[in-house]
Formats: sequence, C-alpha cells, structure tokens
Amino acid sequence: MLVVAHTGRPEAVRSAQLVIERLSKAGITVRVLDEEAPELHCAGVQALPGTAAAAQDAELVIVLGGDGTILRAADLVRMSGTPLLGVNLGHVGFLAEAERDDLTSTVERVVERRYHVEERMTIDVTVHRNGTVAATTWALNEATVEKAERERMLEVVVEVDGRPLSHWGCDGVVCATPTGSTAYAFSAGGPVVWPQVEAMLVVPISAHALFARPLVVSPRSAVAVEVLPDTPRAVLWCDGRRTVGLPPGARVEVRRGAVPVRLARLHQTPFTDRLVTKFGLPVTGWRGRALPEEGGGGRRQRR
Repeated sequence: MLVVAHTGRPEAVRSAQLVIERLSKAGITVRVLDEEAPELHCAGVQALPGTAAAAQDAELVIVLGGDGTILRAADLVRMSGTPLLGVNLGHVGFLAEAERDDLTSTVERVVERRYHVEERMTIDVTVHRNGTVAATTWALNEATVEKAERERMLEVVVEVDGRPLSHWGCDGVVCATPTGSTAYAFSAGGPVVWPQVEAMLVVPISAHALFARPLVVSPRSAVAVEVLPDTPRAVLWCDGRRTVGLPPGARVEVRRGAVPVRLARLHQTPFTDRLVTKFGLPVTGWRGRALPEEGGGGRRQRR
C-alpha cells in the first residue's frame, strides 16, 4: 500500500507513522513518496518517486491530510486505477472517508479488506489557442476559467453542445463534477449534487448578466468557454493544482473524463448524512418514517 501525507503538518506525520507501523506489523508492504520519506522517518518502507508508478500494483493508497492532499494523490492513482482512501486532517474534507479519531479502526478495516470501492466521474479539459490544441488536462473536482487581472472583468461566451448559450462579464466560470459540487462550485453559489448523479455543472462567478444561474447539463454534453479577444488574459485552474495561461481568444473545452477516480469507502453512509455532518446542518424535530407499533397494527413515529 502507498501512504501519502501532508508532511507540512506534524499531526499528519504522526498519523502516517502510526499507519505505516500497523500496516507493516500486519505483513503489508508499505510504500511512501521519496520526497516525503525524510519527514516520516520510517524504516523498512519502499520510497518511490512521486509519479504514477508509485501507485502501480498497490492495493490501496491511504492519504492523510485534507482534500488538497487527496487531490494531489489522485494525480498519482488515476491511470493505475488504485483506490484512494482519505483520512481527513483538514477542515471539511468532503473527499475523505475517515476522520482523525477513527485512525485505529480505519487501519483495522483496511488490513481486513472491509471496504468497498466506488468510481467518481472526472472531466477532461482541452485548451485551444489559434485553432490548435495548446494543452490537455483533467480534473476530479472542477476546471475554472478565471480572470488573471483583478481590476478588470473577464468577458467570455459559454457554449453547450456546439451552440452558444450566453455572454458573461464575470470573474470566471466553474465547470464541475458532482464530486466538485461541494467545493469551488458550492462557494460560487452552485447546487449540491449527489455523487450518484451523472452530470456536469456550469457555475458563473460574479457574472454581470440577467441570465447567470448555475446550470446542470448532461454528462454527455460538451461545454466550452471562449475568452473573447478584447478581454484581459485569463487562467485555467484544474482542481486548484494544474494551471494553464489563457490569452485573449483562447477556448477551453470540457467533457466527461475517459478515466474515473476510484475512492475506497469504509461505510455505506448516505450522502445526506455526510452533508449534515460536514456542514453541521440542523435536523432537530425530524421524526422520520412512521413505523408499526410493536404488537399491534397501529403506527408510531420516531422521536
């Protein structure tokens, strides 16, 4: 198994050391990234370069940190298909499956292979400049076209399935997956989309337009954002990690990704419960479904 940690956080280092120790005692070969190995100070582990080869043939990648660390690890595992299991040591941590207080039981379930794997939709992103492909990349959460100059608005035209939709003067446009609906798209006013829903979101950021609502389009759709020629330069961000400069006239095309990311899950917790927990949503007064009275034909309600 590959262990990836946010080594800039002492807590993540201690947690990674604990995970490595217990996996090793269970007879599991442990890998770490060579740039993280000096901080982890763990003997008997394999230190590999931070490339896709580090996750190749591994059963699982255990990530200790926040969503940013998980997104970093997703770069390593996407092509190998190795599942990710995130332990949240950050703030909200929507991509993580376990919390820091559950670390011991998490390792036990991993050793006993008591987890299941689900696939999450990704998006493939292509940048065109002067009619030619200038860059290709991908995202698990979102691809965002943003203005690069604070003092001026970005002028874009958004296209869906080969047809122009609207011209926006804005700070940017977020194209997100359902997984990313609780990340940047959520902060920009987009809807929360359950992970089982296959769709793409298009969310304008601070748009000056009468029609500037978040959109939910088919996963089979192709979305394009064209940076108008007379607008300031822009920048493309994918998952807040990969960036491409966009001169005036550039075109960004977003489609459903050909390769999903696989996430390991320890529990069958409904997404609704995750929302309630992560955001501390008030549910006081909920009674739930009416249940039959014991020993009778009447009905009662949960309290």
